[in-house]
Amino acid sequence: MLFTKKNHLIGVDIGSRTVKVGEALQKEEGWVLRNFGMTDLPQGAIVEGRIKEPETVAEAIKGLTQKLKIKETNVATSISGYSVIIKKIVVGNMSDEELHENIQYEAEQYIPFDVQDVNIDFQILGTHESNPNQMNVMLVAAKAEVVDEYIELLEMADLSPRIIDVDVFALEKAFEQSYLPEENSVALVDIGANKLNVNIVKNNVSAFTRDVAVGGEEITLEIVNRLGCTFEEAEKIKLGKTPDKMPRQDLQDIIFSFVSSWCSEIRRVIDFYYSTYPNETIKRIILSGGAVKTEGFLKHLAAETSSEVEFLDPFRNLEINEKNHDKEYLTSVAPQAAICMGLASRRVDDK
Repeated sequence: MLFTKKNHLIGVDIGSRTVKVGEALQKEEGWVLRNFGMTDLPQGAIVEGRIKEPETVAEAIKGLTQKLKIKETNVATSISGYSVIIKKIVVGNMSDEELHENIQYEAEQYIPFDVQDVNIDFQILGTHESNPNQMNVMLVAAKAEVVDEYIELLEMADLSPRIIDVDVFALEKAFEQSYLPEENSVALVDIGANKLNVNIVKNNVSAFTRDVAVGGEEITLEIVNRLGCTFEEAEKIKLGKTPDKMPRQDLQDIIFSFVSSWCSEIRRVIDFYYSTYPNETIKRIILSGGAVKTEGFLKHLAAETSSEVEFLDPFRNLEINEKNHDKEYLTSVAPQAAICMGLASRRVDDK
C-alpha cells in the first residue's frame, strides 16, 4: 500500500548540460521507482549556475515531464556554486525559535554577501563537542536572485517549486537512502560539466563542504581549442564517437591532464579536512555526476587518496519494475541520477 501523496515531490536536477527528472513513491516496505529520465541542454543555456536561456530550459523540463507522463506538479530542485554559502558555525545554546530570530545577526559574521540579499536557513546539529553551553549549527545562505531565477524557471515549466535545496545536501540524501549508516567519514564527490562538489559526511551529518569551478566541460573546450571544431563536435570526440577526428593518444593526454587536476583538487579538500579534524580518516569516496566516469578518473583518484572509490547508485534500494524501466540504462546513468533521486525523496515538510 502506498503512503499518502500529500507531501509527494518530483525531483528536478537542473545541470549545466542536462536536466534530470525523478519520481519515487514510498511503500510500507520501502521505496518504488516510478519515473526517471534526462534530456540534454544546449551549451550556454545555464552558465555557472545562472540561467541564461530560461525559455529553452523550461521547454526542456516541460518536454521531459510530458514524456515521462508525470502528473505531479510539486517539485524539489537544488542550486550550487558561488551563490551558495554553507558554513558550520558555533552559537550559544538556544531554541530553534530563538535562533530563527537571531540568525541574520549570526549570518552576518560568516557570509560575504549582504544579508538583505540572501535567503538564509539553518539546521541545529547538536551540542558542541567541548562546550555544553554551545551548539553546532549548519548555516546555509543563498543569493535571493538566484533562488528567484529557479522558482521562475520551474513556474514557466508549469511546475510548483516547493523545496529549493542545495546540491551537496540532495546528494547526501541520496547517499543516506542507498547506503547503510557510516560511522567513519565518507567523501561524497560530484563532478558535473563545470562544477565539482565535495561533501564530507560523518555519522550521517555533513562535516565539511567545498565547491570548485572545474568539470567535464574543460576537456571539451580544450579539444575545441586544439582542433578549432564546434563544441558539439568536441563532445563527440571526447566521448569516443568520432575516433577519426583526433589521435587516441592525444585525446588520452588531454583527459589525463584534467583528471589529474580534479584529483589534486579533491586531495586538497581532503587534506584541509584532515587539518581541521586530525583524528579522522576518509577510507571511502563515493562518486556522482556526469563527469565521474571519465576514463581513468576512478583509478587515479583511488591512487591519489589511498581510499576505496566507487560510483553512487541511487537506485540500489529502490523497487524497480523491469517492465517499466531498463535496469541496464539505470545502472549506466546511476551516478548522474544521484542528485535528482535525492531530491525525489524529499517531502514538503522536510527541514
